[in-house]
Amino acid sequence: MGLFDAFRKEEVTGTKVLVGQLGTKFDEHVKSDLRVYKRFYPAASGATFTTVAEVRGAVGHKYDVLHLFCDVGSGGVITDPSGDRITGTELLKAAVDAGVKLLWIANDNPQEAYDAGFKTKGVKMNVVLTLRRLGSNTSLFLDSLLTKMAAGETLSKAWSVASSPEGKSVQPDIPHTVSSLGRGSVVLR
Repeated sequence: MGLFDAFRKEEVTGTKVLVGQLGTKFDEHVKSDLRVYKRFYPAASGATFTTVAEVRGAVGHKYDVLHLFCDVGSGGVITDPSGDRITGTELLKAAVDAGVKLLWIANDNPQEAYDAGFKTKGVKMNVVLTLRRLGSNTSLFLDSLLTKMAAGETLSKAWSVASSPEGKSVQPDIPHTVSSLGRGSVVLR
């Protein structure tokens, strides 16, 4: 890969999206975010997982976007009721190996948990880790982000514009996230 390849748009058409949750406590957020994705990607699907093994299996289905709701515990570990677990770094590696372009952990989790388990440095994928959703604001932000990509903007440009709206010095309605745009030149259509 040459230097200029980093600036070349990577257009994905027919984007495959999965909005999923481990457990059932995020039902309302799943419905809200899935509704937004379906506006742009009619084939977007939702899933409720009961085990980490099911999450691992879903990651391998070659989705372009994985929008997941799960509790990340201390040490950056995601655990199911049976005690099966996956670290954030293992999830990132599995997603990269499956060709995921955007992995978004969409519910509130502590910064310390992300810092401990989600090592994004050098990861060739866009990663968004939510600290505070701020209610329905995440769905509104997601709509703004996807609208910009539908117009042909790269993810990094769309993210920059959506997270820093022109004319607003303070953005109280933007969800608090940690983002790593390791594949920011992608356009998801």
